[in-house]
Amino acid sequence: QVQLVESGGGLVQPGGSLRLSCAASGFTLDDYAIGWFRQAPGKEREGVSCIGIADGSTYSADSVRGRFSISRDNAKKTVYLRMNSLKPEDTAVYYCAAGRVASLSQRLFDSWGQGTQVTVSS
Repeated sequence: QVQLVESGGGLVQPGGSLRLSCAASGFTLDDYAIGWFRQAPGKEREGVSCIGIADGSTYSADSVRGRFSISRDNAKKTVYLRMNSLKPEDTAVYYCAAGRVASLSQRLFDSWGQGTQVTVSS
């Protein structure tokens, strides 16, 4: 009954922007931390950015800090990832996940979406 669905991926040129959305159902979103993760071809899945529950704390990987920002709208049960100044290295499948603790460690997240493809290419 816990479901997360990502959307907003696509093809974008280097330097462009995208906003990913993670829509939640089956649980109260404001009871969970939400993380964004990505997996590029030939690479292990890595943490990108996460947002806490009540305190609103956010964390980002060094590779995206200053370019990506995460936010949540509990009323809409949606978490967003705004990606600016995209680079070819950002090409990956992006996943959102729900857990009890804000972290970039995927093992702390229990519920996962199916992912959305982001391709950065000229």
